Amino acid sequence: MAVPKKKTSKSKRGMRRSHDFDTPVTVAFCDNCGRAIMQHNICKFCNTYNGRNTKTGNQAGLV
Repeated sequence: MAVPKKKTSKSKRGMRRSHDFDTPVTVAFCDNCGRAIMQHNICKFCNTYNGRNTKTGNQAGLV
């Protein structure tokens, strides 16, 4: 079993952990309804993406 020879300093520990954080979620606003949504995703409230309606077929009432 591997055992460290020397104690890891606070500086070295911090440098190792410098990339272990979560990035905050980037929020965009829907062009159609104005609600907050995640970027590059369909708005789940009005089903639009980039100004276009994403419902097709029977979902949009086109029977």
